Amino acid sequence: MDLRLLSSFLAVVEEGHFARAAARLFLSPPAVTQHVRRLESDLGTRLLTRSSPVVPTPAGERLAGHARALLQAADAAVDDVCELVEAGRPGSRRKPQRPLRVGIMGHGSAELTPAAINAYRRARPEVPVRIRQLDFTEHATALVEDRVDVAFVRPVPGDERVRADVLTTEQRIVAVHARTSLADAAATGATLADVAELPFFRVPGHTPRPFTEYLYFGQVGDGAGRRSADCAVTPQEVLTGVVTGRAAGSGLKSFARYYAWPGAVFVPVLDAPWESSYLAVRAGDDDAEVRIFRALTLALVRDAGQYLAPDPGVVTGGARAADVRR
Repeated sequence: MDLRLLSSFLAVVEEGHFARAAARLFLSPPAVTQHVRRLESDLGTRLLTRSSPVVPTPAGERLAGHARALLQAADAAVDDVCELVEAGRPGSRRKPQRPLRVGIMGHGSAELTPAAINAYRRARPEVPVRIRQLDFTEHATALVEDRVDVAFVRPVPGDERVRADVLTTEQRIVAVHARTSLADAAATGATLADVAELPFFRVPGHTPRPFTEYLYFGQVGDGAGRRSADCAVTPQEVLTGVVTGRAAGSGLKSFARYYAWPGAVFVPVLDAPWESSYLAVRAGDDDAEVRIFRALTLALVRDAGQYLAPDPGVVTGGARAADVRR
């Protein structure tokens, strides 16, 4: 199976839009469209519904999981072979530079995420950067299990093996279908009491508890409100449930800027505590490139007022956003 076709298909699934997928891959929209058509022809079935947003068919949903695994395995194979070849070259004096693996959950820390990555690339052009999209279940495990070196996540990971710096602090919002009664409150805002009984999407049982509490505004266990039958682990899956009227989602205010799907309305939750996004690394990691990336990111936070969180600080697993905001 051609990995280029899988890469284009997965980008469309994750972006929900052919043009955005093309921009992400630095391809033309017709090229991405042709890749998906070839894949559908090879498999003999439709993989995507050409709606707005584009959503996967049942066959497409199943293929997306396999595509992620195959592309990750291919990246790992290339890294491994290149390292072996470089080490064996006559006259080679040093081990080839290992890529810096950057994990991003959803849209990360809004505009700060690409700014930090671009700043690092300018400062360290000789170091390859690998971007990995993290799902909701990888809130801390991607770092702990050494799948990434740094990660833009929220809320603070509840794991002592992870160190996290506050990057942004924002108002909370809920995402609902435009035809729901709560959508009328998009301009004025809603309260926690208003959103308590929304049919929020479910997450897998192994999703870390801090992330589950964040999604449901602390309503977990016996105190939880209704839950949709839909399960989601990515923002794209959340928005699919929202625009089809099957589920509701929650996030930070900047979520609306990055996921403006037709049919989805974003309502501020006025009395919900503001939450932060974080740059997380493994506690005690002394890798020089990790230190450089962290330093550049925090310099951007200090220098750019629109990114600056109230009283930013460093926290370790177990602390919450309120602890660093005082």
